[in-house]
Amino acid sequence: MDKLNFEDFYKVFSSLPLSVRDEIILVMPEKGPITWKVAYLEIFNETDLGKEIYKKLKDLNII
Repeated sequence: MDKLNFEDFYKVFSSLPLSVRDEIILVMPEKGPITWKVAYLEIFNETDLGKEIYKKLKDLNII
């Protein structure tokens, strides 16, 4: 998988109020609910799940 630039995710995440970071932003059928915090951890660590989350958030125009 190509190296992705996650900068747009980090900009959105850093501007969120702390209380919002615990909210569910995505539900993945095989993984369950994903909060902003889970998305951050997965994307920061560049896991396969993080890359999948990132692409879904881009497709949904959330980031």
